[in-house]
Amino acid sequence: MTAQIDADFLALPLDSLADAALQHARSAGGSLLQHADLRVQRMRGGSMQVRDARLSSSSDAVVAGLAVRVLLDGVWGFAATDELTPAAAVATARRALEVARISRPLVAERVELAPEPVHAGATWVSPYTTDPFAVPVAERARHLAGWSGTLLAADGVDHCDVTLNLAKEQKFYADLAGTVTRQQRVLIEPEITVVAIAPAGPESMRSLAPPVARGWEYVLGEGWDFAAEIERLPEHLAERVKAPTVTAGDYDLVIDPTNLWLTIHESVGHATELDRSLGYEAAYAGTSFARLEGVGRFRYGSDLMNVTADRTTPHGGATIGFDDEGVATRSWDLVSGGVLAGFQLDRAMAARCGFAASNGCAYADSALNVPVQRMANVSLAPDAAGSSDVTTADLISGVDDGLYVVGDKSWSIDMQRYNFQFTAQRFYRIQGGKLAGQVKDAAYQGSTPGFWGSLKGLGGPSTYYLGGASNCGKAQPGQSAWVSHGAPATLFEQVKVLNTRSEGGR
Repeated sequence: MTAQIDADFLALPLDSLADAALQHARSAGGSLLQHADLRVQRMRGGSMQVRDARLSSSSDAVVAGLAVRVLLDGVWGFAATDELTPAAAVATARRALEVARISRPLVAERVELAPEPVHAGATWVSPYTTDPFAVPVAERARHLAGWSGTLLAADGVDHCDVTLNLAKEQKFYADLAGTVTRQQRVLIEPEITVVAIAPAGPESMRSLAPPVARGWEYVLGEGWDFAAEIERLPEHLAERVKAPTVTAGDYDLVIDPTNLWLTIHESVGHATELDRSLGYEAAYAGTSFARLEGVGRFRYGSDLMNVTADRTTPHGGATIGFDDEGVATRSWDLVSGGVLAGFQLDRAMAARCGFAASNGCAYADSALNVPVQRMANVSLAPDAAGSSDVTTADLISGVDDGLYVVGDKSWSIDMQRYNFQFTAQRFYRIQGGKLAGQVKDAAYQGSTPGFWGSLKGLGGPSTYYLGGASNCGKAQPGQSAWVSHGAPATLFEQVKVLNTRSEGGR
């Protein structure tokens, strides 16, 4: 069921704010003004933590305001306020123009914007049934405490943490070209961690449920079987406590999508942000080995590697109808047949590099922040060529000596998105095509093209999983974004596996 935009947000004087700000920008900017937009944004964030079946913290905060962005003689100006009145909108537009005028002598490179059709009066709402903020705090706490109590009653579980992150984002956008959009989306992220105090030290095991764009119905089991996961977590934890340490070496890896989504995020998603590739993110989180001149030529991985970016993915963390520059969102290829096929763009990056249009990647996490180029939902396509739906068991059966990797945990990647290592919630030994129990202290390591070049098998659609994060960071001042990444089960040949305990000198 698709909900409606909240009436109290639509009741704000949105059109009056847009008229006031844009008319002032038009008249005061004169012939040098190329673009002006106004964005009204209200972001509600909620967080709850239940520790050992008791509520330990709960927060609920709203940040609202308006922002005006102008492009004057190729120079950006930006200003924002938390006052939602026409007078404040005019004053904010005036400050944005002042910023652009003051910056003009200092800016060597003039900005142009790629064209975008006008989207007048567009409305978009993410699909959900029950607004989680409408569920009383006490009811949310009781539900999470119930999960925690069930797990604490299980053998071998000494502690249990349950967290719940919620977000409701409402945006109104209008620009001088005539685009006007009203949007609302709801996101939710439950996470469960169980802990055992073992003789050799504490061990933990975390749930695999991803953050998604859904409502409270997600917690109740729509889109994820939490009851089944809660039932299995204690046995996964108990097996980990007794697991032998891994022997370092080169292994064939069957990587579950619950782990691979993070590798996609770091080695493909961030690497194909064009602003990062061009050096605009270098001071904070680095650049990228991927170069614009490599489109259509650079061998990113094996022929099986087909990766798309998509801001329309159902229930995706980065899914929206229109981005923060009024661009209609879409899907496009980043890697096709193992070859670099495209980048993620906003309107300025698209125009700067000769693309016909933006692909809708502008995003700001608050009205008080300027939109920057952010990641779409970047996903690896499942096997589509085979006549049968390849299962995870099929992939494992073809491995004589390897590891099965499940669930994300820690990661490390260099400033060019080239060399990396990832750990997991669970590593299982594969011997003779069958699982042979968990091992621990493992991490897989590689370089991005070498790792993706070793991709030798894909699971079918039945193995597909949409993972993701609620805290992807970028930009200065720092901004946070939700994003999703889909993948099937995969087989990689001869990947280097470290023993993290021995690497750490223990």
